[in-house]
Amino acid sequence: MKAIIAVMFAAAFVIVSIVAGQQPAPMPPHPPDVPGADVPTPPHPPNPDPLAHLMFPPDMIMGHARQLNLTDEQKAFMRGEIQKTTVAFQELQWKLQDQMELLQETMKSNSVNEQQALAQLDRVLDVEREIKRLHIGLAVRLKNRLTPEQQEQLHKMRMDHPMQPGPGEQQ
Repeated sequence: MKAIIAVMFAAAFVIVSIVAGQQPAPMPPHPPDVPGADVPTPPHPPNPDPLAHLMFPPDMIMGHARQLNLTDEQKAFMRGEIQKTTVAFQELQWKLQDQMELLQETMKSNSVNEQQALAQLDRVLDVEREIKRLHIGLAVRLKNRLTPEQQEQLHKMRMDHPMQPGPGEQQ
């Protein structure tokens, strides 16, 4: 369960980071007749998640329930919300997979119907948007159940033990 929640929030933070940091990369000047000029420049590293310092991952909250002195009511509420969100997330993941497969099918032919491809892309983006809303909604509900003192404790815990990036993530 902890692993599912961790993966779920890691995905949400990555998605939010990507969306928040999406700016067109400036095109480097392309000098004519320069050997190696056709080699693309590596992309810029993604911007850090602008919301990460404002939210608390569920596994962090529940993993420190005793230190935070969470009440039984807080724990019961959070467990219920996490469970509901996990089920909804799984359903959306399957829906996203189905929509991505349809987009791949649309893009396979040598001549792609642009209207059809863009309409299918919109369906993929709609599911991704639902996933983002689901994650942010959970984070807001959990944060709102924490007292200001508990939130401050979590901020201090984060400062004392910053999260280490996982495989493939940058610091």
